[in-house]
Amino acid sequence: MIISVHSFRGGTGKSNTTANLSTVLAMSGKRVGVVDTDIHSPGIHVLFGLQEGDVVHSLNDYLWGKCNIEDAAIDVSPRLGRKISGQIFLIPSSMKASDIARVLREGYDVGLLNDGYQRLIEELKLDVLMIDTHPGLNEETLLSIAISDALVLIMRPDSQDYQGTAVTVEVAKKLDVPHMLLVVNKAPPIWNPNDVKARVERTFNCPVAAVLPHSDEMMTLASEGIFVIRYPNHPMTALYQQIAGMLNV
Repeated sequence: MIISVHSFRGGTGKSNTTANLSTVLAMSGKRVGVVDTDIHSPGIHVLFGLQEGDVVHSLNDYLWGKCNIEDAAIDVSPRLGRKISGQIFLIPSSMKASDIARVLREGYDVGLLNDGYQRLIEELKLDVLMIDTHPGLNEETLLSIAISDALVLIMRPDSQDYQGTAVTVEVAKKLDVPHMLLVVNKAPPIWNPNDVKARVERTFNCPVAAVLPHSDEMMTLASEGIFVIRYPNHPMTALYQQIAGMLNV
């Protein structure tokens, strides 16, 4: 199963959501692959405790023909700080400034991504492949959305996100994505989540998997670890589990 996690704008908490959903699925015994296709501004590796020196090969190397994509996969399960029954393999994008500059300057063959996704599923015997996309709509994100079995769209409850999400939902429907869920993130705690859920579902005619409130604990964690591991009994963790359950993996 391929699941894309996407947002029209940056700063919505997309990578945090991807990392936490991946961890919830792996804790249930799944073999999960996570691909960071936000090549221009990679970041999900930080959540899994990876430094530049830990990465021998990256997604960039695969796209430039330097290695097979499975060679870039890193088993990050031991870095979670808690033993889990499944596994998480992260395929990071390069953190090197020179590699990011090369991508911006030369681009890459987007078609290789589809081949790479299928090869990862086969070579690593994955139950789930999670794609952490680049914000907005471009050739790479359209490909990822088009080949996904499920799409999780992250949005914040503000006017700019409403407009951008509307465009993305329309595109996803035209691409016939089989299963689409919305997640409202960083909602002010004084707002009634049921009211927010009803308004968003009415606006986009799409189910809302969860309304995630602004969390001081999430802010304090500051991307240094996976929230559902650090705070297993927190209400936010229950919401991440709720989202994962709605993905029907």
